[in-house]
Amino acid sequence: MNKYLLAPLFFFTCFCIQAQVKPKPKTKILTDTSRVKTNNPIKSNKASVATIYAYKIISKDSDTTYVDTTLTIKKEYKYNYLRKDNFNRIQFANTGQTYNSLSFDNSSRNIMPLFSAQARHFNYMEVDDINYYHVPTPLTELYYKTVFSQGQTLDAFFTVNTSKRFNFSIAYKGLRSLGNYQNALTSTGNFRFTTNYQTRNGRYKMRGHIAMQDLLNQENGGLTEDDVQRFINDEEEIQDRSVFDPNFQNAENNLEGKRFHLEHSYDIISKKDSLTDNKLSINNTVSFQDKFYEYNQTSADNSFFGTSFNNVIQDKVTLEDFYSDLGLSFRNKLLGNISFKINYTNINYGYNSLVSLNNQTITNRIKEDFFGFLGAYKNKIGRFNLNGSVGANLSDKIKGNFLDAKVAYQFSEDLNIVGGLNINNRLPNYNHLLYQSDYTNYNWDNQDSFDTVKSQQLSFGIESEKYVNASVDVSNIDNYTYFNLESVQNDVKVIKPTQYSKSIQYLRVKVQKELRLGKFALDNTIMYQNVTSDDDVFNVPAFITRNTLYYTDEVFKKALKFQTGIIFNYFSEYNANGYDPLLAEFYTQNQTKIGGFPRLDFFINAKVRQTRIYLKAEHFNSSFTGTDYFSAPNYPYRDFTVRFGLVWNFFL
Repeated sequence: MNKYLLAPLFFFTCFCIQAQVKPKPKTKILTDTSRVKTNNPIKSNKASVATIYAYKIISKDSDTTYVDTTLTIKKEYKYNYLRKDNFNRIQFANTGQTYNSLSFDNSSRNIMPLFSAQARHFNYMEVDDINYYHVPTPLTELYYKTVFSQGQTLDAFFTVNTSKRFNFSIAYKGLRSLGNYQNALTSTGNFRFTTNYQTRNGRYKMRGHIAMQDLLNQENGGLTEDDVQRFINDEEEIQDRSVFDPNFQNAENNLEGKRFHLEHSYDIISKKDSLTDNKLSINNTVSFQDKFYEYNQTSADNSFFGTSFNNVIQDKVTLEDFYSDLGLSFRNKLLGNISFKINYTNINYGYNSLVSLNNQTITNRIKEDFFGFLGAYKNKIGRFNLNGSVGANLSDKIKGNFLDAKVAYQFSEDLNIVGGLNINNRLPNYNHLLYQSDYTNYNWDNQDSFDTVKSQQLSFGIESEKYVNASVDVSNIDNYTYFNLESVQNDVKVIKPTQYSKSIQYLRVKVQKELRLGKFALDNTIMYQNVTSDDDVFNVPAFITRNTLYYTDEVFKKALKFQTGIIFNYFSEYNANGYDPLLAEFYTQNQTKIGGFPRLDFFINAKVRQTRIYLKAEHFNSSFTGTDYFSAPNYPYRDFTVRFGLVWNFFL
């Protein structure tokens, strides 16, 4: 069957997901929404009261959390464009631009090459980023935050259960920001629709989603070398950042994708009583994704990118990715949860034409269809929690396999010890293997010369709010593949994918602890990193730290709760990865160091009922601690600015 015809059938096919709800905590996690009153309970005409624990958020792995309207310092860390903690990332100057990564997690269960333009994927929502919901009354959440000149960002979400067995949600996150520098506009949109359903007897379950996303960024190549020095010297005439003339002002790149995803299952055997708990289910997943990345420039800039075939640059690469699996899962009180799946994948990556360069033809497609398998095991034995999975691609071309094992021991309600082992072998990303461009330097075919990237990571951690949260992981990487600054010829940077033939050892140690004294608190997060290799191909800062001193109180008869404080961010100086706007990728370079500068933010946050209000003076120390602050070589970090916004939940 043609895979294009399967998208409309997704929500007529079925799938199974076991939502495993964590035990209800003994103390309420919310103060004002732990009991949300409603006069319209599902399937009832009587007034009732719904606890906050009934507003469930279910992840891809079926872990369940609850709507949380509290005001905490962790909410402050996540109040940003990505709505994630940015401890290990540093933002570029404009909202919606990319982030330079300060540390890397080498554990992964993904055994497929990733798509092009990974620097654009920070805000691209993958299958694992989509949540599903179950709510007793309609729930709405609005997120708003100001940006940098002429725009705003808004994330609007709504979900409702039309019955106890059927839920749907719809959400859209939009951004437009002109930015303070020339040709740096960002305009993005993320649309999501989710649904889940189960039959009255609970034997058949399904859930699925539709995601449509477009991420557009204007590109300017960063500051020229002369302007970098003027920026560092803080010359008065360029304190208005729009005065800068960047390397070019006529380019933009765009990442767009649409995905249709469905999972469903049927319980063949479903018996549960006080003595037995056996379940045998058949399950199926169907997923189709269509993506493209394009780089457009109205006239070629040969002084920046080198020679070109055409004067007008129009690079475009596409990926069609179809995935389906069929499997069985078995659950038993003694044996735990065991599952096995056979999967089928069809991929079509590439370009619409061939390129001839230096008497060599650059092919235009990577096409393959193949089978694979996935197995998983999960069980709780006493205080031990065991979780493991294994998978492989049964293909000679798209090679890949993984093993992921985790074990946790719960000493007490507040103290967990966790350990893990992850082994992953997969091909480098598609744009490492094959790339075409109107610029001659950006054409290569490495399908026959690049081997699989092999990584092994061993991790250990302690989880305790009372004592300390700490983690250690050690990784070994073979055949590390990266974009490398090979040379600079007549001021043109020659950037090519490179596979490192020797081993790399990478150590990370992270410690987090909050200290409290009355209404004051000091939250500390510190990371130490060390890389051992014969060459400088994997660069990270040795130290990253974030320290937040803040004060919390309640006023107006506890109707308003507020927090105010100062956040200190710092990472040590190092040869940070550079950014290539054509590839929308970061590359390794060892000529320019950044870092070693403090970033101080002052914030005042408040909560009234279910509304959280945020006000922050970002990087307020920029005028008196020096202007040698960059997110990447030639790309300055953000200047001092004041931003505000809110997050508002409605329980109807």
